[in-house]
Amino acid sequence: MPPFADMKPALPFDGVDLTTGWTQVPGGAPGVCQKLLSGALDEEAKIGVRTRLIRFEPGTVAPMEFVHDYWEEVYLLSGTLISGCDPSGAGGSAQAAPAYACRPPGTVHGPFAAPEGCVFFEIQYYV
Repeated sequence: MPPFADMKPALPFDGVDLTTGWTQVPGGAPGVCQKLLSGALDEEAKIGVRTRLIRFEPGTVAPMEFVHDYWEEVYLLSGTLISGCDPSGAGGSAQAAPAYACRPPGTVHGPFAAPEGCVFFEIQYYV
């Protein structure tokens, strides 16, 4: 049995309502919301896989650098995300959708800003 089979059941194609079901990312900057699609990530036990959408509301700045011990793959679906800006959102490198990033465990990333907002698809997992 695949290692994530109990956490990621088979799901048929279904529509995704992008107007409802968003929640604030725990510990995230104001304006950074998530919509969980499947799975779960247990950072204490260091197991799991989670698939979600992340939305930065227009004008959002996530002023902190991030580093975690799980893999993270991100596909920017819409908008522009500025990475490596300062904590006020100035500077950095802008990337417009479509764009992809892969972050192995221990990769430092951020701060981030999204002056016009953005949405990305994210998969996070332990191996």
